[in-house]
Amino acid sequence: MGAKSNESLDLLSVFLTGIPGLEAQHGLLSIIFFTMYIVAIVGNSLIMAAVQADPALHEPMYLFLSMLAVTEVGVSVSTLPTVMGILWFDAYKVDFDGCLAQMFFIHTFSCMESGVLLAMSYDRFVAIYNPLRYTTILTLPRIISMGLGITLKSVALMAPLPILLKQLPYCHTNVLSHSYCLHSDLIQLPCADTKLNSILGLAIVLATFGLDSLLIVVSYVLILYTVLGIASGEGRRKALNTCVSHICAVLLYYVPMIGVSVMHRAAKHASPMVHTLMSSIYLFVPPVLNPIIYSVKTRPVRQGIVNLFSPKRELR
Repeated sequence: MGAKSNESLDLLSVFLTGIPGLEAQHGLLSIIFFTMYIVAIVGNSLIMAAVQADPALHEPMYLFLSMLAVTEVGVSVSTLPTVMGILWFDAYKVDFDGCLAQMFFIHTFSCMESGVLLAMSYDRFVAIYNPLRYTTILTLPRIISMGLGITLKSVALMAPLPILLKQLPYCHTNVLSHSYCLHSDLIQLPCADTKLNSILGLAIVLATFGLDSLLIVVSYVLILYTVLGIASGEGRRKALNTCVSHICAVLLYYVPMIGVSVMHRAAKHASPMVHTLMSSIYLFVPPVLNPIIYSVKTRPVRQGIVNLFSPKRELR
């Protein structure tokens, strides 16, 4: 199953890894993961459909929420083929080009998700700081431009990764440590110098996730400063309450990401199962929980989803 270690070769395929130590539990794991995929894809698709169908949800906050749902469906669909292929069919072998494509889409949609979370924090700041001009500042064309900018930035930053990996010679093992293809795994396979790839990967992380998270913190510092200037306690409570769902989404995204980063650097000798579970939490939990949180905490979204299944009443 491994590749030769003493000479360069053309890498035609790689072998993925399930959850170490739980190979005998694939039946149970397949039910758990398939349920998570259904909840993530259906839940986020319902949010997108509700925002599209309900004129009451054609506001900046809900349009950004719809963008977030798109990125989370993208992440889920990107990992689904290999994860369920392993759990259902023991299909560990993946074409190398297909692996590079999966890596590109996983990282691109993750980058887009980070950008959308930043845009949503700006949305909350504008809504609280200048509520009277909220819809005139965040107009539909401006929101579309922000969405396109996030998409183009993510694609442009992630496109060099598979291209550079494709150019390298391979002579080490061709076994990856996850059920899906990640840049941090693939960069371990070449037998050539990967310093450029490592520097580029670090620069992308700092330019996207690092900068986005910093700007989100700055946004909430400004939001808190604005809220403290509101005279009534009830007004302060209502203003902060509009941010609860977004704060949960930010924590669900960045806390597991930080956990994965710490594990890779400070706990390299931890059980492989721990590394796999941390990565799985980072990729799978936000798409599953975000639509649930927004549906529970945001009444217009909940009502919009209910309206999708409500029969149209004829006007008499």
